[in-house]
Amino acid sequence: MIKQSKIDTSILIVDDEPYIRNSIHEFIGMAGYKPFKSSSAEEALKILKTNTIHVVITDVRLPGINGLELTDIIKKDYDTDIIIITGYIGDYSYEEAINKGASDFVSKPIRLEELLLRLKRVLKEQRITKERVLMLKKLQELAITDGLTKLYNSRYFYKQLDSETDRSKRYNHPFTLLFMDIDHFKHYNDTYGHLEGDKVLARFGKTIKSCLRKMDTAYRYGGEEFVVILPETSRDEVMAAAKRIKKAIENEKFSPQSGKPISITISIGVTEYCRGERISTLVQRADKAMYLSKQKGRNQISTLFSGESHNQ
Repeated sequence: MIKQSKIDTSILIVDDEPYIRNSIHEFIGMAGYKPFKSSSAEEALKILKTNTIHVVITDVRLPGINGLELTDIIKKDYDTDIIIITGYIGDYSYEEAINKGASDFVSKPIRLEELLLRLKRVLKEQRITKERVLMLKKLQELAITDGLTKLYNSRYFYKQLDSETDRSKRYNHPFTLLFMDIDHFKHYNDTYGHLEGDKVLARFGKTIKSCLRKMDTAYRYGGEEFVVILPETSRDEVMAAAKRIKKAIENEKFSPQSGKPISITISIGVTEYCRGERISTLVQRADKAMYLSKQKGRNQISTLFSGESHNQ
């Protein structure tokens, strides 16, 4: 839950009548909030540029830019709620204010206690909205992320691979794949238990990510298999990345039993996207390259580029 103290909640009062402006400013401050005040929309916009304002309370009739126009500007440029106040009910309607993006509409003469209640309601709705947005973001992350390794999952891999092939076709940019499998992982699990095996997988996720550029993306393909998409990467560059990951994994030490550090290795397959080929063909070739490393003794890097193969 998002928690925010009153003193960290900033309220800006915009009114060209000094008595009303000062009265609301003082009352809001006494209620525990951090108040700002201005006599015009132009001055209010300057305050908004240099301060985080959570709610603006503005009169409709202001010199220069009026309150509705100010509301329009704020809703376009800031994540701020607005309460509009006016003494001219016949000239301005609740619907007009709400359509402009205001959160509430209060008529003069103002009852400060009522204004405070409306402010609290707006702040509560603001908090609930932010919590919903945060929850939705977390749910979206969970939908594409492997919970154990914190890498993307295989479902998201295929989605990104589809996007990468489209981009490669459009701009003629190369991209490469790394397929990786932990060597003798079943034996490790059977010997030390799945809890220790999970620790290995989680550490592998962190290690792989630490070896990549910002533009590269890593995925847990399934079980102890991992895959990396490297956009705009030449054959030499992808080999350098594969060697970097292989060495980093070799340097990791695990202690499933006290006083007995263990190193674990991976077999890596490398391939490059061929313009116009099916995604399934690309993935099968990368998988085949990885199994070449397995067949040749594990802890190796094998490449398979358009029928060519190489082992390191």
